[in-house]
Amino acid sequence: MEYAVQGTLDELGTPLEQITFVVFDLETTGVSADEHAITEIGAVKVRGGEVLGEFGTLVDPGSPIPPFISVLTGITDAMVTAAPRIDSVLPSFLEFARGATFVAHNAGFDLSFVRAACAALGYPPPGNPVVDTVVLARRLLTRDEVPNYKLSTLARVFSRTEPCHRALADARATVDVLHALIERAGSFGVHTLEELKGFVRAPTPEQRRKRHLANGVPGEPGVYVFEDDRGEPLYVGKSTNLRNRVRSYFTAAETRPRIREMVAVAERIRTIVCATPLEAEVRELRLIGSAKPRYNRRSRFPERMVWLKLTEEPFPRLSVVREVKDDGAGYLGPFGSVRAAEDARSALHEAIPLRRCTERITLRTGRPACALAGIGRCGAPCEGRQSVEEYGLHAAAARRAMELDASEVFSAIEARMERLSREERYEEAAADRDRLASYVRVSARMQRLRGLTSLPQLVAAAPLTGGDWEIHVVRHGRLVSAGVMPRGAHPTPFVDALVATAETVVPGPGPVPAAGAEETECVLRWLEAPGVRLVQVEGGWSLPIGGAGRFRSRIDLAYRSREQYGDGEGRRGR
Repeated sequence: MEYAVQGTLDELGTPLEQITFVVFDLETTGVSADEHAITEIGAVKVRGGEVLGEFGTLVDPGSPIPPFISVLTGITDAMVTAAPRIDSVLPSFLEFARGATFVAHNAGFDLSFVRAACAALGYPPPGNPVVDTVVLARRLLTRDEVPNYKLSTLARVFSRTEPCHRALADARATVDVLHALIERAGSFGVHTLEELKGFVRAPTPEQRRKRHLANGVPGEPGVYVFEDDRGEPLYVGKSTNLRNRVRSYFTAAETRPRIREMVAVAERIRTIVCATPLEAEVRELRLIGSAKPRYNRRSRFPERMVWLKLTEEPFPRLSVVREVKDDGAGYLGPFGSVRAAEDARSALHEAIPLRRCTERITLRTGRPACALAGIGRCGAPCEGRQSVEEYGLHAAAARRAMELDASEVFSAIEARMERLSREERYEEAAADRDRLASYVRVSARMQRLRGLTSLPQLVAAAPLTGGDWEIHVVRHGRLVSAGVMPRGAHPTPFVDALVATAETVVPGPGPVPAAGAEETECVLRWLEAPGVRLVQVEGGWSLPIGGAGRFRSRIDLAYRSREQYGDGEGRRGR
């Protein structure tokens, strides 16, 4: 006879109200745990909804804090001069967190710095259980409730503490977010730490029910299209292995609420096998741009891109436009929004005294000068104080800054930001940072694109495992042919056949004359990958030596925390 054995309390898991959580946040000098250092640690210990203690300290990173980071966090070199070094802080923090479950917003980033510090100082890496509030929020909240999962966004919904890019304040806000998410999880029957971890990973009933849709999907590179019962595209994606990628949508690996919602609506999956992964990536972009599936968020509206135009007239000005024309004007872009283009225009105006009025000025017409002329920010060509030749020097400098050399604009705004930071005018400095970022990022992007789009034709090849070669033909930045050459085949006739059957391209005006900017960027990423070899190149492929690309890493350094937590309005408000 068999007897049922009553389970123990241990087998039921640890109730969440009995779990001690250490919710923590770090501020750092950059984005890489291997190259950058911690400047502040903030942590809150909670259990059963009650705060048991707090831990907060600045940390001397041992190196200067970049101005962009100071603008973002408000932490300056002067503030950390008397602060302890990480070798003094780390043991105390590890003791504070001993036996607790770590909680952080985007926990992988913060824990990478903790682990790097442990490795540098000879401590074993912490083995604490980890709960990531970003992952939990994606599982529990839909985009109808919150537009994104940044800490600043979630805190506006669930917390009275506003994140401000200071470690302890952000940790306190994360505590409120954690408690709100745990309460939400309780409605799904989640009451223990083990259930919480399993809940994040578990597929929904709809995902399990729709698994049959993946039957018969080939294991080749290509594009997949989820369709509803009317055949309308719901979502377009790409993969190097269609079978594996499509199956993942019906497993616990897929945790995005919006995509889980899409799976529930989908009734069939259509696949398009491609010769190479690059062809699949390009076809995905083209399909999204044409079909505009409602569950794709990116790349749906390439036609909404805008440009900054240096007009072609006696006294040129910078204008935001939606169309690139073959009119001899200078263009910078594309920008994802009008605001980004206006920010870049403000950056150029900061360094170069172009007129900002919108009226057309000729040698025969004029009008009274505005206030900018009175403070020396404009030469007042409207009143005839500047000749066409004198003003033309500024227009030439603007075109050079847009197309060739970013140093004049970068230096002017960086100097202004440093002055504003010294005066603790962080809000103004942050606004300048955003303007400079819009200018540098788009200028660097356009210069990379123009280097490729200026080539009438380029053929390149990359080796594959087993001796095959993938070969692509690109014309003016547009992928026009793709194929895989078998091992041992003679390359000349294979390449000639690809070129002969490639799409004909008639380039239009502007920096991206034959394809969308995203498509050309996909091609560029492939060309820059290790092992790619150029087979044929018509024309010269180059980048400007003084281009904006050399400033891109310094801009990106400043935006790690902004992209994770929000726009810094809370800190500025302090």
